[in-house]
Amino acid sequence: MSTFEVHDPATGEVVGTYPIHEAADVEAAVRRARGAAAFWSALSFEERAARLDRWRGVIARRAAQLAGVMHVEMGKPHADATLEIALTLEHLAWAAKNAKKVLGPRSVPTGLFMANHAATVEYLPLGVVGVIGPWNYPVFTPMGSIAYALAAGNAVVFKPSEYTPATGAWLADSFAQVVPEHPVLQVVTGLGGTGAALCRAGVDKLAFTGSPGTGRKVMAACAENLVPVIIEAGGKDALLVDLDADLDEAAEAAVWGGMANAGQTCIGVERVYVHERVYDAFVSKVIDRAKRVRAGSDAGAQIGPIAMPSQVDIIRRHIEGALERGAKAVVGGKDAISGSFVQPTVLVDVPEDCAAVREETFGPTLTVAKVRDMDEAVNLANGTRYGLGATVFSKRRGLDLARRIRSGMAAVNAVISYAGMPALPFGGVAESGFGRIHGPDGLREFTYAKAIARQRFKPPLALLTFARTAKSDALVAKIIALTHGGK
Repeated sequence: MSTFEVHDPATGEVVGTYPIHEAADVEAAVRRARGAAAFWSALSFEERAARLDRWRGVIARRAAQLAGVMHVEMGKPHADATLEIALTLEHLAWAAKNAKKVLGPRSVPTGLFMANHAATVEYLPLGVVGVIGPWNYPVFTPMGSIAYALAAGNAVVFKPSEYTPATGAWLADSFAQVVPEHPVLQVVTGLGGTGAALCRAGVDKLAFTGSPGTGRKVMAACAENLVPVIIEAGGKDALLVDLDADLDEAAEAAVWGGMANAGQTCIGVERVYVHERVYDAFVSKVIDRAKRVRAGSDAGAQIGPIAMPSQVDIIRRHIEGALERGAKAVVGGKDAISGSFVQPTVLVDVPEDCAAVREETFGPTLTVAKVRDMDEAVNLANGTRYGLGATVFSKRRGLDLARRIRSGMAAVNAVISYAGMPALPFGGVAESGFGRIHGPDGLREFTYAKAIARQRFKPPLALLTFARTAKSDALVAKIIALTHGGK
């Protein structure tokens, strides 16, 4: 079997070698998952929850070890990796606890003509779910699908990013400790071909996180067998700062939202639009905070390296392209990039048609623009092909402005807060994708609705029969007129 190497992004050192699973290997994993799904789905909600809770305990007790794996594979500082694990555990707990309430059978009204019936709806597991995960949040993001799919009663075959296969294997191995009977959660490793094979291997649904370009390829491969997909394909999220915003809080949110995880966050802040009357004061506060953030591999560094080597060229192109068009780097700039490390960069006066504003940068950069009012800010925020998340700082109009931004999620007077709330759905619109993970919507994504109508007694007015009489038809017409005709 062919293999591939994983490199420490900070040093370039080889930190692991993993198999490239071919189509036959992936198909075999899905077949094993099919048998495991029969076992797992036959358990009650309570039995599955108990096992998921035990898994949560294992992850919590070994969090330092998992954080170490994440640090080595993609350079994330240990503290950030631990925070990612903490948020993941919150979601795992919520999914296990709420699956029965969200998915279990419930009665629904039958309507006038079917009053002799009882009606129920429940949500049943699909069977085998494929998950293709990213490298930037190698635990939190794929577990938004894995945890909810498992809680709903599915088996999962997980293909982690080729940059973080050890993290994916760690999750599957720890799950097997508490569910040793069957391979309910399996990992297949490899490059793009392994992901394509998973799309075609007979899974019942596939959840993907990555770029819009790869998302299109995933959809095309899944379409061959009418496999439904959930696509989360990145963003170009904006932060709006209104006239009455708390500027200290807004500046802190902008810098953390844009620079945390070295900017490698799909819901990270990339664009900032600020009311002209507070623009200068806000920019001054952003400069002060951004200058305190340093990229490095030592314990004192707040952000780590760029994990995917090709992304460094994109970041460089965005920074240099903006500067060539007249933008000014008030922090960082052309000299911010050294090897795999990018120091924080804040750009002002960037033309709206620059790549730094139009394309996802995925690095520790911010563009900050002055606007005459929040109407202009909303229009500019919506002037993108993406629609994932957004942030608004405004004491008086925050909720109104958040609703006007075309995005799947928004935070008011905080940043990225929705991701830490398990009851809220997570996902985007437009080129940011479709479908939802997290919350009740996330549980239902990995099920199908089963409607059951049960006749309790014979109807006084038989309608669903060829024995229906002219008198019955006349009575139906009269009921329609009385019930609906006066509207």
